[in-house]
Amino acid sequence: MQTLAAGVGDLKKVLTNVKTRGTWGEVQLEALLEQMLTADQYAKNVATVPKSADRVEFAIRLPGRVEAGGAGSAAAPVWLPIDAQERADPLAVEEASRALEARIRAEARTIAEKYVSPPHTTDFALLFLPTEGLYAEVLRRPGLSDLLQRDYRVTIAGPTTLTALLNSLQMGFRTLAIERRSSEVWQVLGAVKTEFGKFGDVLAKTKAQLETVTRSIEAAETRTRVMSRKLRDVEALPGEEANGLIGGALSGIEPDEQ
Repeated sequence: MQTLAAGVGDLKKVLTNVKTRGTWGEVQLEALLEQMLTADQYAKNVATVPKSADRVEFAIRLPGRVEAGGAGSAAAPVWLPIDAQERADPLAVEEASRALEARIRAEARTIAEKYVSPPHTTDFALLFLPTEGLYAEVLRRPGLSDLLQRDYRVTIAGPTTLTALLNSLQMGFRTLAIERRSSEVWQVLGAVKTEFGKFGDVLAKTKAQLETVTRSIEAAETRTRVMSRKLRDVEALPGEEANGLIGGALSGIEPDEQ
């Protein structure tokens, strides 16, 4: 029961606006990022503006340009800031829609001033609204979405919209990874081509040597045939005479020499 009570207490803190625990919007936003992206594709509490103390809750790490240190230098990332709206109360939306619009504008202004700083970041940021109802209400306000994009370069996103955006970014990350791997494949193929050229030279030398040996064998066969024809013209001696010649030659040889 004590463990259950502690769990309920933690849940209560998550669902209330306690900054040490994070708001419900932050919790839901972090869950979406964890599900859709890998750990190295986004970061938490990022100082997107250099030398600034302001930190955006989350930012997606996009590929950046290589710094002026040469080919071996690491590329500085370009951050896409994402901040979560602190409240998600549909009843408050119905009671104070104008206050909501002002709040959304103020939130967008804060994001633009604190977290957007090209070329270190993208030239736009995302304002995440943690419920579809709140997202639909903001879209229903005439011209509000266009105003946020035009004046503050801030795009609002609900859970479904952010999921679709993260899917698109993930496809981009995969395409980039494939492009990087394809360059490695081309390098390997280039090395194989070079080695294959050397292998061809070795085969050519081996072929030349084999052709030389073949010609030598053919010349030996020709000489053998000539000698065979000459030997056929030699008259064979009678057996006794041949034995006498051979025996006489052998009789002059000592046993040890035999």
